[in-house]
Amino acid sequence: MLISYTAEVHALAGVLKPWQSIFSNSKVISDAVTFIHLAGLLFAGGFAIAADRSTFRALRGTSQDRATLLREVGDVHRPVLIGLTVLFGSGVLLATADVATFGTSPVFLVKMTLVALLLLNGLALQRTENALRERTVSVSGAVEAEPLWQRLRRTAMVSVALWTSIVLAGTILVNS
Repeated sequence: MLISYTAEVHALAGVLKPWQSIFSNSKVISDAVTFIHLAGLLFAGGFAIAADRSTFRALRGTSQDRATLLREVGDVHRPVLIGLTVLFGSGVLLATADVATFGTSPVFLVKMTLVALLLLNGLALQRTENALRERTVSVSGAVEAEPLWQRLRRTAMVSVALWTSIVLAGTILVNS
C-alpha cells in the first residue's frame, strides 16, 4: 500500500515538473508564493485568535458583554475564511512545487490533519455561535445558556491550540 502511494506521488511529481521548475528557478515566484501563504496565515490566524481572546474575555463578563461578542464575532468569519482560502491556494502551490518531498513527509500529513481539525473546529464554533444567537432571540434578548457558552469557550481554546500547532508543524516542515 505504501509503495503504491509513493509511486503515485512520484508520478504526480512528473506531471508537476513544469511548475516545480518555474518555482525552483524563480526567486520572485517562490518568494511571492511563500509571502502570500504567510500573509494568509497572519490574517486568518490573527483574526481568529483575536476573536478567541474576545470570547474568553466576554465569558468572564456580563450578559451584555456576551451579547456584544455574538454581534462582533460574526463579522470575523469572513476575513478568516478569506485568509483560509489564500492559505489553501498558496499551500497547494507550495506543496506541488515539491510534491515528492511533501507528499511523503509525515510532518506534512500531520499539518494537513491539523488543518482539517481546525476547519471542523471552526464549523463547531460557528454552529455554537448560531445556537447562542437563536437562543438569545427566542428568550427575548437574554443571553444565557451556560452549556453553549462553555462549548464556545472550548472551541475557542481548541482554535488557539490548533493555530499554534499548525505554525509549529509548518516550521518543522520547512526546516526538515
